[in-house]
Amino acid sequence: MSCFTAEKRLCMPTDEDLMVSAAGGNTAAFGRLIERHQHSAWSAAYRFLGDSNEAEDVAQEAFLKILDAAPRYRPSATFRTYLYRVVTRLCLDRVSKKKPFYTQTIPNVATRDTSPLEILSERERGQLVREALDYLPAKQRVVVVLRYYEGLNYAEIASALETTVKAVERLLSRARQGLEQRLERFIEP
Repeated sequence: MSCFTAEKRLCMPTDEDLMVSAAGGNTAAFGRLIERHQHSAWSAAYRFLGDSNEAEDVAQEAFLKILDAAPRYRPSATFRTYLYRVVTRLCLDRVSKKKPFYTQTIPNVATRDTSPLEILSERERGQLVREALDYLPAKQRVVVVLRYYEGLNYAEIASALETTVKAVERLLSRARQGLEQRLERFIEP
């Protein structure tokens, strides 16, 4: 449990503490986990699947699976890594059933400082990246999402995919090569 002091001593349970508590039947603890991580779960699924409703379904299904598995939970990795493992599996299952549409960014409202030309340029660049990512195999695509969009390190990705760090390095290397080759086609005059 991580604690800090201000005027009063306040304790903020870690995700792992909440998960252990949820395993004992504390649904409020599990609710706090959902509040902390629902956006991250949805975001990763959305970036991989490109469909807001489908991403919401994946995020909800991931939390249901985690709740169902709570009695067997052992905090051998961070909860965040565990969550991404479940989300990744669900996304890969959906990919095997249909071709995904990858999106680079989550839709949001443009800021006042963004010019229409900058917005158009970013959209065009995003479209090129989406098209290039669509040609990557699913595991390479998910490694790119977890590394560059979700900010996981190699060890966390390896844990989420239940593989080795070396395998993650190889997947990322192949993904970069594939993206580079694909994007060169778009950039060449």
